[in-house]
Amino acid sequence: MQTVAGHYGRSQEGIIFHRWRIDTPDGDFLDLDFPEVAGHLPPDDAPIVLLLHGLEGSARSSYAYETYRQLAWRGLRSVGMNYRSCSGQINRTPFTYHAGETRDIIFVLQQLGEWFPQSALGAVGFSLGANMLLKYLGEQGENSPLTAAAAISPPFDLGRSMDVVENGVSHFYNDYFMRALHRKMQARAPLLDGLVDMERVLAATTFRELDEALTAPLYGFADVWDYYQQSSSGRYVSGICVPTLIIRALDDPLFHPDDIPYADLAANPCLTAVITPHGGHVGFAEGRPGQLSWWAERQAARFLAAKLGPIK
Repeated sequence: MQTVAGHYGRSQEGIIFHRWRIDTPDGDFLDLDFPEVAGHLPPDDAPIVLLLHGLEGSARSSYAYETYRQLAWRGLRSVGMNYRSCSGQINRTPFTYHAGETRDIIFVLQQLGEWFPQSALGAVGFSLGANMLLKYLGEQGENSPLTAAAAISPPFDLGRSMDVVENGVSHFYNDYFMRALHRKMQARAPLLDGLVDMERVLAATTFRELDEALTAPLYGFADVWDYYQQSSSGRYVSGICVPTLIIRALDDPLFHPDDIPYADLAANPCLTAVITPHGGHVGFAEGRPGQLSWWAERQAARFLAAKLGPIK
């Protein structure tokens, strides 16, 4: 119920977007959405927070709207990064994104640093975007330009997550996302021709089958297990050197509760890990129907504002 409430209950009003398209070094493009929250216009030198969305979401997903509002109320600017083919247009190259893809994050943060040299940089990720963010932070260590980060509902072990999603009530989410991914794969078939077995890709009925047929061979992994092992955020949390808030619910229907690396989280002084008994997947709703508020986005914005600049 928390997960469903989070998906349908957040308001998507009161924000307009300004889209910037940037060309990537490999000949593709990324669309960045800069939100303007009604009644709140942070100064030009205010810190800026990069938002990384979840699987088949976008910079205009419902949780993104709530995050932009919470950040703006605290004097922070934000920008949403649409992964390749997630902005409403199919990309130019065969490559899109996956749970461990961090090269586009590096490129976008470099661009933001050049455009806004006087502004501190932060980042917030949701679900798959949270996994990508934690992996990026662990890879970069002290070299990251970020001052602070927040990860909401990240998976820590992708292999174990697949076991959960493919069974029981969580199979609903598998079916929902697979339908969306199949439509996108059909649209991208000309780009992928000759690189992967498209018949096998389109016949996939689970994430694991799709990753075995598409993600692993396209991105150079030995197999699907190599992809999951190399991309799971749990193996990177020890290397994070930036103050980072991590929020996960034990009743998240997409992840196994035993995948949380408690010892590694506790051993890293840069991490503030908040593991709640309830909250679902990117849910964390408070209040009554019709009067809901969103706890995780509020905590992420408070944390980032405290680290990036004074709360206004």
